[in-house]
Amino acid sequence: MNDQQELARRVQRVRDLMTERGYDAIILRNNPDLRWLTGAVRCFDDEPAHVAFVTQDSLRLHTDSRYYNSFLERMGEDSSWLIDMQTIAAPEWAAARIESDRARVVAIEDTASVSFLDDLKVACSARGIACLLPRLHSDIVRLRIVKSESEIGLMRRAQAITDLAFEHICGFIRAGLSEQQLRAELESFMLANGADALSFETIVAAGPNGANPHARPSGYIIQEGDMVVMDYGAGYLDYHSDMTRTVCVGEPGEEQRRVYDVVRFAHETCAAALKPDCKGRDIHELAVKVITDAGYGEYFNHGLGHGVGLEIHEQPSLGRLYDKPVPKGSVVTIEPGIYLPGRFGVRLEDFGVVGEDGFKPLTRSSHELRIVG
Repeated sequence: MNDQQELARRVQRVRDLMTERGYDAIILRNNPDLRWLTGAVRCFDDEPAHVAFVTQDSLRLHTDSRYYNSFLERMGEDSSWLIDMQTIAAPEWAAARIESDRARVVAIEDTASVSFLDDLKVACSARGIACLLPRLHSDIVRLRIVKSESEIGLMRRAQAITDLAFEHICGFIRAGLSEQQLRAELESFMLANGADALSFETIVAAGPNGANPHARPSGYIIQEGDMVVMDYGAGYLDYHSDMTRTVCVGEPGEEQRRVYDVVRFAHETCAAALKPDCKGRDIHELAVKVITDAGYGEYFNHGLGHGVGLEIHEQPSLGRLYDKPVPKGSVVTIEPGIYLPGRFGVRLEDFGVVGEDGFKPLTRSSHELRIVG
């Protein structure tokens, strides 16, 4: 059963925001936000099939027959939400709620499509409703930044599966296998050992493919001496884990080991520096400095890290454009890398909680360079 007290606190935070902004109601369509607010475990997929209408007095959720029974079962009899599967388009349903509640300022979640907003305006006009429809500007996303103990517990469980998969794959990798074979082994192992989903499409990039940070697994056959970058994660009850490890098939060369050591030093330097309310940009720039001082600055161009939770990429960010504090209780990745075109790449990623005393990784796998095969 869901923790109803925690869910009630989330709803109250949303209602406090509504009071502060002068909203009579808000309309939500973003599935991660709906999962956070309703507590409906494993009911949401990639389809925008739901719409919520929240006021100071009521919580309503519209869905369809594919999901209706799941919501009833997962949310429980003591849920404060009224759920229906009325056969009506989402904009029409929302307009009917605006009319019945006499709402005049109704905030719309940013992620709602332009077509939904246009159709809602048409539906309101047809009913003779005059109301303001401001955008929420990621307000709900920001409310989700600081994680509860129960949320952290779910991510810790997901990461334990991810760490176990790393130990398994280190005993599986050998020259002659393809990137796709490694991907299939990693993913099937996680799903067979407690994961109920994958956090994202697994990255396995060997040899020269490792120089592409988001390379997709291919038929490339792993060679003796290849560095292999593996970026992957298990999902558990809608929460994510995220980890990257780079291993070497056989003994690494001198520069491979040197690059690995630079990336590891950058990672551990940033992890030690990350404290509550540090600006995300400042931690990113620290990684840039370490890697630049080692002579590889031009080969690290992506952000240092990102928030993780109900989405694999969410706020806060450890990136050059994120000039905001990283609050205590947020969960973020630290993932510096060096990518030498046509040769190899190295990335080392943990994710963890920004605690009172600094960054506390949920990842348990060692930072030592693993030699496999």
